[in-house]
Amino acid sequence: MTSHDPPEDVPDGVAMAPRGRRSPKIRDRHLDRLAVVYIRQSSPHQVLDHKESRQRQYELVDQALALGWPRDRVLVIDDDQGRSAREPDRRHGFQRLLTEVTMDHVGLVLGLEMSRLSRTSRDWHHLLEVCALFGALLADQDGVYDANDTNDRLLLGLKGTISEFELITMRNRLDRGRLHKAERGELFSKVPCGYVKLPSGEVALDPDEQARDVVRLIFDKFNELGSIYGVFHYLIRNGIRLGMRLQSGPQRGQLTWRRPVLATLNQMLHNPTYAGAYAYGRRRDEPRAKAAGRDGRGQRWLPMSEWKVLLKDRLPAYIGWEQYLANLRRLEQNRSLASSPGAPRGGAALLTGLVICGTCGHRMHVSYPSKSAAYYSCEQNLKVGSGPTCHGLRTTPVDDLVARQVLRALEPAALELSLRAAEDVRQERDRLHRHWEQQLERARYESGRAERQYHAVEPENRLVARTLERRWEEALSDQRRLEEEYDRFRRDQPAELSADELARIAALSRDIPALWDAPATTPAERKEIVRLLVERVVVHVRKDSEYVDVEIHWRGGFRSRHEVIRPVQLHEYLRDHAQLFDRLARLRREGYTAGEIAARLNEEGFRPPKAPGGYTAMSVRKLLSMRGLSDGGKDEGLLREGEWWVSDLARDLGVPGGKLRDWAGRGWLRARRASAHGPWIIWADGRERDRLRKLVAQSRRGVAGYPASMTTPKSKSRQKQII
Repeated sequence: MTSHDPPEDVPDGVAMAPRGRRSPKIRDRHLDRLAVVYIRQSSPHQVLDHKESRQRQYELVDQALALGWPRDRVLVIDDDQGRSAREPDRRHGFQRLLTEVTMDHVGLVLGLEMSRLSRTSRDWHHLLEVCALFGALLADQDGVYDANDTNDRLLLGLKGTISEFELITMRNRLDRGRLHKAERGELFSKVPCGYVKLPSGEVALDPDEQARDVVRLIFDKFNELGSIYGVFHYLIRNGIRLGMRLQSGPQRGQLTWRRPVLATLNQMLHNPTYAGAYAYGRRRDEPRAKAAGRDGRGQRWLPMSEWKVLLKDRLPAYIGWEQYLANLRRLEQNRSLASSPGAPRGGAALLTGLVICGTCGHRMHVSYPSKSAAYYSCEQNLKVGSGPTCHGLRTTPVDDLVARQVLRALEPAALELSLRAAEDVRQERDRLHRHWEQQLERARYESGRAERQYHAVEPENRLVARTLERRWEEALSDQRRLEEEYDRFRRDQPAELSADELARIAALSRDIPALWDAPATTPAERKEIVRLLVERVVVHVRKDSEYVDVEIHWRGGFRSRHEVIRPVQLHEYLRDHAQLFDRLARLRREGYTAGEIAARLNEEGFRPPKAPGGYTAMSVRKLLSMRGLSDGGKDEGLLREGEWWVSDLARDLGVPGGKLRDWAGRGWLRARRASAHGPWIIWADGRERDRLRKLVAQSRRGVAGYPASMTTPKSKSRQKQII
């Protein structure tokens, strides 16, 4: 048999093209390669219900046999059953087809129609280019096509365009139908927990009382605690589960109880259905957000102004619309962004997210250099790439001030807080007891139902009776376990508050500062109390002063202005450092000892930059040494021409004296000591001071090196010759 003769294994009933009428486009080189039959249906529903289409596609194997290919050279690729042609990344069969063509294994590609191969022009023309490059033919029920032939290529291009346009038309028709139904508020794919979809298509509250109570509890607790994490930990701590209706499967519509997760709580708080509103088009498909290797298309949540449909007061509600909007605002504020304070956390800083820099107006950042210290700093210069223009401070002075002001504001409401606290505790216990009673009622029903089923079966039918007996025993075991847990709960938290508990609540409410400082009060709870009263705190920190201006913006619009003292690094950063140095020199000249000077400075209101307890004899001696006042003070007779005391030169250059002593140790200055342990003396005439001013201007933290001209001191003899 020649290569043009029909194959011997062609089944009976298959139409054979006579040798002379076979398509002249099919050459021997095509017959030497594979004939690939590509089979695809768009959805699992079509695979199950559209059996005729599937059968017609598999019969393309017979067409390949009729065109001259032996059966063992026909490859069937049906990996894409239930896959849409719009998503080539998910169509592994189509990728396999392209691979076989590019490996020069394929002589003919068969499809029922062009829409089976692709629904996008990009993929369709990609296939055409690959087939043209490697000489593979394409065929459907209408004929055989050569991608290198001009007329065939034009026809294939038109077929691909029509296939893509058909999909767009069908999708638009479906989208408009869905939108029209949504505009009437009648389109529901599924409903959230706490709701059921009736056979009539309407949406109603879940008929299960416990399921409804859990949903109400979630919204009440968010209103009380203010964060999703707080609600989540409350539910986990008390063993409260969510009642979910199954959306698919043989038990569809049945109520199942699941452990709460953060994603579900977040969806509930963002869902307008709970506020009685019907919404459609809250998300939009984002093909660019689709990750490679993942099923499904990426979606982006849209702001409320871009929702396609929003109909208020159309559904039964758990909360009001205003409460829903307030919840959204609270969720936005809980995000850790530059524009929002964020949720209260467990750090020691009391005003995290509330402190605003008075210089630039941006929110200040909190850092923890050590476990016992926290620091407020403004990092706006790092974001814009400018020099440091704002300054920070330790958290203690500002936190203590705000805490005192908050406690003072709460003092008049002590009696009301006492009554409200007792009532809140009582309501909380009532709600938890009711939840336990509902669980027990459900467990008793399940055990009674299992008992009735067991007694209803014929005793002789042991195959069924044994299974029902086991279910009855499991239900009784669950009921017994819940009863024991409820007994332990009632012992720890009785339904009624005792007289001792009421007295303790009243005592704590009357002594609010003691409650504030109690070890059981967490930093997050203190921050939550502050945020109920304070909107923000504006602090204005100056580099050359230890005094910080603080403006507290209270809820309701009132503002109060205060001043606190922060610890600074150097005496030169004190606001009254000039008066301090003058007073120190005067007292030293009058013959006072270091201890007597310390007492006089403390009496006159002078404070050291770091130590909050005041000056001591040791700190005064150190300050006298730094100022060159030890051993009777500075002896001006020790200075030669062009020489300065370190303190005087530091004041002239506007730098700390410690920096000059460091430069002297590096050899960047010409310096000597007045005595073995006396103060430093630095030589710096006019030209030398100009060099030092340039060095000061370039000196900043983080600079690795300086030009040699800035760090090399001038020669004294050379300076005299120049002068």
